Order: sequence, then structure tokens, then C-alpha cells
Amino acid sequence: MPAAGFALFETAIGFCGIAWNAGDAALAGVFLPEDSQQATRTRMQSRFQGVAEQEPPPAVQSIMTRVVALLEGKHDDMADVALDMTGLPPFNRKVYEVTRAIPPGRTLTYGEVAARLGEPGASRAVGQALGHNPFAPIVPCHRVLAAANGSGGFSAGGGVSTKLRMLEIEKARFGPQAGLLDG
Repeated sequence: MPAAGFALFETAIGFCGIAWNAGDAALAGVFLPEDSQQATRTRMQSRFQGVAEQEPPPAVQSIMTRVVALLEGKHDDMADVALDMTGLPPFNRKVYEVTRAIPPGRTLTYGEVAARLGEPGASRAVGQALGHNPFAPIVPCHRVLAAANGSGGFSAGGGVSTKLRMLEIEKARFGPQAGLLDG
């Protein structure tokens, strides 16, 4: 279903973008900040061509408020947020479902996500799917790391430093170990 509108909103890490569908309250896309508000707007306009930037409906405004709180450190799994995955490859959908199940403050590796999909050799494919994630941070791709808890890549503005900042905000824990900010 094509998007009905999009909006930008300010968060602790910069201006995010959100697009929604008409009527069904599903999100068409959510994007983490680019290097500037205008760069985020340009990305939204490129992804949702012909869709106007406008005031979001109340249901979308509520999701925006939750994303702002999430990026300030509130733990919210956002599992109830409806996402329109129409047109996405089946493998990517499965990766996003597994990734959505990672609770705030926790992480998995690309290999662990692949294993949970029943495809233990597919860690690179998991990384590629997450690199095309159209719903960050609702599909929390920042919670997926390289082997041995290396940062791996990150396609949002700021790259890996944004990923690490988001994990720091969540006080992320790597497996059973203490979180980044636990002393």
C-alpha cells in the first residue's frame, strides 16, 4: 500500500522520518537521522516519491512519541506497532521479525539471528537485510552485532558511531555480561 504522508520529528540523536499508510494505521517506513534534518527529508522524499510531508494522524504521533522516548533510553519493544512489509523479500521479513524480538538493552550477532532463522550460514545475508531495514528503530537493527560483539556496519547517518550511541542509550548488554554503562 502506498504511503499517505510522512513527517520528520526530533529525537535525542537527530531528526527521524516516519511514513504511514492511509486507513490501516500501518507504518510504511521509519528512518533514523541522516547528517542533517534536510538530508533526512531528502531521504524520505526519495523513498516516498510524490508523498507530501504533513502533520501525522494521532496514531502516528503516538508512535513518534514512543520512538523519542526509546531514543532517550526508555525500554519499549514497540512490538505492537503495525508495519507494512508489502513488497519486502520473504527472507528480509523473517530477519525483521527475529530482530524485533530482541528486547531493548540486549543484542544478538548476525550469526545468532541467522541461527534463529534456521539458516546458520546466512549471517552475511542477515547483515544485508538489516542494511536495507525500512523500519529502524522499530525493527532495532542496531541491536545486531558482528561476531564476538564487534559493532558490524550501520547504514544510518553517522554509521557505526550512531549504532554505538543507540546501544549506549539503551545501556545494552552483550549476552549475560554487564551493560556498556554498568560498573
